[in-house]
Amino acid sequence: MSAGPGPWLVRMKPRPTARLRLLCVPYAGVGPSAYRRWSDTLPHDIEVGAVHLPGREGRLREPAFTRIEPLIDATAEGLRPYLDRPFALFGHSMGAMVAFELAQRFRAEGWGEPTHLFVSGRRAPHQPPRHPAITHLPDAQFVEEIQRRYNGIPDEVLRHPDLLALLLPGLRADLTLIEAYAHRPGSPLACPVSAYGGVADTEATPAELVGWRQHTRGGFSVQVFPGGHFFVQSAHEELVQSVKAELAADAARVPEGRL
Repeated sequence: MSAGPGPWLVRMKPRPTARLRLLCVPYAGVGPSAYRRWSDTLPHDIEVGAVHLPGREGRLREPAFTRIEPLIDATAEGLRPYLDRPFALFGHSMGAMVAFELAQRFRAEGWGEPTHLFVSGRRAPHQPPRHPAITHLPDAQFVEEIQRRYNGIPDEVLRHPDLLALLLPGLRADLTLIEAYAHRPGSPLACPVSAYGGVADTEATPAELVGWRQHTRGGFSVQVFPGGHFFVQSAHEELVQSVKAELAADAARVPEGRL
């Protein structure tokens, strides 16, 4: 499948000599700008690239995917040119699911595994869904349920119907993808996995994050931050510092020149 016309990765601050590229997958309804501040905290030998999925920001006119298989087909092919050096993957919420599936696909294609997989605000892929489907609901009820579950649409957007109308098709497509997702069992990854959560996040409780352990043969850790589902915003500095520390530990475990 073609990777499509749009750019699949936005390099926040291009660093041609970086030893490692951190590929960050946005959560439902948002685009690369969710990671615009990450380069400010991470060291200069790590380049941050935000995955740019269709249907958002600069690719707003492209239809968003509603099924995981074609999304992974196109995204993996679109990201292939950026696997020219060691890479790690980070994803929050829906982005964690996509990052996990990308790691599996890269391995299956022989393109290499990530040095580390960071999954945030998402239950392990083998765990059953918690909520009934909502994508069939009319817009008003759909928005109400999204706010009840995630409180994820900014008040500024809710106050402006035109902005909300731009956001809703992509958000509805993402929720359709999440509702249709079915995990296919496979062999665990070899790389370390770090699972992050918010202490008040009811979508991925600390106990549920432990479920990610079975998806790696490498190291595993769980860390919880203050906040709810969007602790990635409210605890931004603490989260990025943790990612930074984990990547530094990875480098220390790998012989010189291998990472």
